[in-house]
Amino acid sequence: MEFCPECGAMMLPNKGVLKCNSCGYTESSEKKEFKVKREIKSNQTVTNLGEDVDVGPVTNETCPECGNDKATYKLLQTRSADEAPTRIFTCTKCKHTWRAYD
Repeated sequence: MEFCPECGAMMLPNKGVLKCNSCGYTESSEKKEFKVKREIKSNQTVTNLGEDVDVGPVTNETCPECGNDKATYKLLQTRSADEAPTRIFTCTKCKHTWRAYD
């Protein structure tokens, strides 16, 4: 990769000439070879949280199975677009799932 000595912008090859698109500076590129290489190194890993992890928002909702007063929820559009979305609750204690409509 070549940079313009005048303004510091990246110079791009075009018909045997390197040209700066910012200031117009040109330079011969006949003896230069251009290769594009992309190497990505990452030390990040994916952590599997498992099936039993609730990552949704928690609300005060009483579970009809065990009586626990905390549940996670998500909103799904199960009916037509002009209807309110369906709230799907999951108990934080017994993992029972139920739905509520508005």
